[in-house]
Amino acid sequence: MKKKFLYGVWALMGLSLGASAQSMHFSQYYNAPMLLNPANTALLPEHDYRIGTNYRNQWASVPVPYSTFSLYTDMQVIKSDEKFNCFGIGFALFTDRAGDGLLSLTRGEANLAYHLQMGQSSILSLGGSVGYVQRSLNYDRLTYDFQWNGETFSPSNPNGELNGVIKTNYATVGVGLSYSYFNDVVFLKFSGGVNNVNQPKESFYGTGINELGMRPTGNLDFIIKVASNVIVNPSVFYANQKGAYELMYGTLFRFNITPDNDRPTQFIIGGYHRMGDAAVGAMGLQWNNFQFMANYDHTISKLGPYNRGKGAMEFSIIYQGVYPSSPQNRRTLGCPRF
Repeated sequence: MKKKFLYGVWALMGLSLGASAQSMHFSQYYNAPMLLNPANTALLPEHDYRIGTNYRNQWASVPVPYSTFSLYTDMQVIKSDEKFNCFGIGFALFTDRAGDGLLSLTRGEANLAYHLQMGQSSILSLGGSVGYVQRSLNYDRLTYDFQWNGETFSPSNPNGELNGVIKTNYATVGVGLSYSYFNDVVFLKFSGGVNNVNQPKESFYGTGINELGMRPTGNLDFIIKVASNVIVNPSVFYANQKGAYELMYGTLFRFNITPDNDRPTQFIIGGYHRMGDAAVGAMGLQWNNFQFMANYDHTISKLGPYNRGKGAMEFSIIYQGVYPSSPQNRRTLGCPRF
């Protein structure tokens, strides 16, 4: 009975993977800017640099939990004094780990973007990324039918497979384009990009090489000031790779809860839907230059009965700042703000 249950979980997880393009991703896609699109590198209307981290713990209630972590920084360089024309450079580290065999991915990435202000109310951004990826799998933590001798099972019996930790490495290239329109009430950004442009190959065995497909992505993001103390931020994210896809959409609401209009404290709350997978609730706080956010994914796919709806917990922290040498009257964009 237990064996049938585990097979059912694995089968339903396979359905879930096909529906939501399970790869390295965050429900807070809006707080993982360079993973979303390299054109977002240092696209900071009111700041010069940014430091952020994300952590996601997924499917903890089934036998194959999945955790993802990122740490990144990006900054503006070679800036124009008159317009928002500048280069952005960024660096990011991503890791994730899944299953009893500790199937792991570690990815280091460097990003470069250029932001060109066109007229008084729009920016065109072009970005690229180069990453190096290592995948590993610990075969010693896995068990197989070969280790059953007909009477007893022992992990020390020969497994008929590889032993120890095996690794595979590859380089990956991404490109992205973004267009932003802004005024004092509305900020609109549309971006599109492609990951794995070079279609890298990976293999743990040296044979049966898997070619990673290109992964096109798209994002539409609105920021609208609807009242003196309320900002609404609806957005949509889409990704596709070899027929698997992820479509996620929702809205954040930001409420000014202090009288300080220079650096207001904001309460953030919102909800999202990942098509065919999960309903997501999000909450956070913007304080000074820090933003803290958390979300919970409630599984609504066919995996729901097996994990009791416990999809994922996710956290993010972002700090944005200005250079000490920046003038007090530094140029900023006319974006919605309290």
